[in-house]
Amino acid sequence: MKLLDQNTSQTFQVPELVLMEQAAMAFVQKLFLMERKIENVLIVCGSGNNGGDGLAIGRLLHERGIRVCLLLAGEADGHKTTPSYDRQKKICGAYKIPMISELSGGEAQNYGVIVDALFGTGLSRSITGKPAGLIEQLNEMDGWHVAVDIASGVHAEDGSVLGTAFCAEDTITFSFGKTGQYLWPGSDYSGHVHVVPIGITMASWLDRKPRTAALTREDLALLPKRKAHSNKGTYGKLLVIAGSVNMAGAACLCAKAAYRSGCGLVKVMTAEENRLVLQTAVPEAILSTYTTKLEDQQIIDELKWADAVVIGPGIGTGRIAQRLVQLVLKNCAVPFVVDADALNIIAKEPEILLRPHTSMILTPHLGEMSRLTGNLVSLLQARLISSAVEFARTYDVICVLKDFRTVTAVPYGLTYLNFSGNDGMAAAGSGDVLSGILGSLLAQGMKPENAALGVYVHGLAGDAAAKKCGRASMTAEDLIEGLMSVMREAEEKS
Repeated sequence: MKLLDQNTSQTFQVPELVLMEQAAMAFVQKLFLMERKIENVLIVCGSGNNGGDGLAIGRLLHERGIRVCLLLAGEADGHKTTPSYDRQKKICGAYKIPMISELSGGEAQNYGVIVDALFGTGLSRSITGKPAGLIEQLNEMDGWHVAVDIASGVHAEDGSVLGTAFCAEDTITFSFGKTGQYLWPGSDYSGHVHVVPIGITMASWLDRKPRTAALTREDLALLPKRKAHSNKGTYGKLLVIAGSVNMAGAACLCAKAAYRSGCGLVKVMTAEENRLVLQTAVPEAILSTYTTKLEDQQIIDELKWADAVVIGPGIGTGRIAQRLVQLVLKNCAVPFVVDADALNIIAKEPEILLRPHTSMILTPHLGEMSRLTGNLVSLLQARLISSAVEFARTYDVICVLKDFRTVTAVPYGLTYLNFSGNDGMAAAGSGDVLSGILGSLLAQGMKPENAALGVYVHGLAGDAAAKKCGRASMTAEDLIEGLMSVMREAEEKS
């Protein structure tokens, strides 16, 4: 954002004060659109341009007849002010808007809205001393808590909390969302994030492009299209290698999700003991079973049949499962998805991924990623995006790192942060459904680098399921039902 500010001012000749005014105006407009009671507003200003935004916001609210008090916390802490801050302060002084340097205990209860304009996106050090104490005091106050651009104390890039952080119910952020506002724990302090335009557009990127992106509902138009003149072969053949003895459910969920997301033919390769369950639960699926005497040629022949492959859900980590993974990694010539137990098998020798291979999508949750990399779960969670990117580049695979916000990292391409989905999806089988969706889209001809589209669809299916049955009651089967509404919406957009 600092670069974009500079480019907008230097290349496009938009003065910094103009951007500040536009930011303040956009903030105030959004504030009133939220239909909350706005009276007795306390605006806590740091000494930098975030504080300058706060001063400009105070003046605009004052012009609308709203009682405003400006707490000049940055000056009280002895920090050097910026020229734009100084100009905004003079304007507020000319309008005789009340300004204070500290907050007394009794006065703290008089405000209906608390606006945080203390620290901006450039903060990289821990907040200590008086500012930390002030933020704690603000968090204890009643009233509507709103942050200007970013909640003070949230690291704009990785979402870590820098000592302490303002706990916002709403964050009104400028031009683009910041990744730290969506990653845990920063997301807990950001509340609802509202992105508002202030005159900094994509043009301000010049020749440098964003590294992280997110899909929206308009991107459903990218899903494979149906054709009037077609047959089941038109929509791809997916081989699902899933389900050891007593784990038929994983294979069923994966296959069902593949069909619900448009695949024409799904063949399930599973343990012989699962035959009856599969034939009953997924009668549309073709079945190929194996016994304890696994024949290598059988696997190779099935791989030749497929347009895409999913391997891993419920296969276990025993001798047969290990052989299945080895054969797929060695012989598969089509894009494939590696999930669940297959990841745990690869984790014993991750170097196997360095061998030449076709396009591969790995879908680890944090525990599986910990086994693949040897890093602690806590470290991976703190470095969610960089962990996925590093793994993707190291092994030349697409890494779908599953967490509260799933990250899809494409080697030397864009990294996608997923905003769809909800906590109802934290249930057994949810990952099997995702693998089925990804495999289905690959079989229909989707490029592997667009795997984030499958992740987004999976989350939307979860959102549809939550509306129908509530988050606490959701099961993986509900996600498959939710897929129907998502795919129907996509057809309407095509």
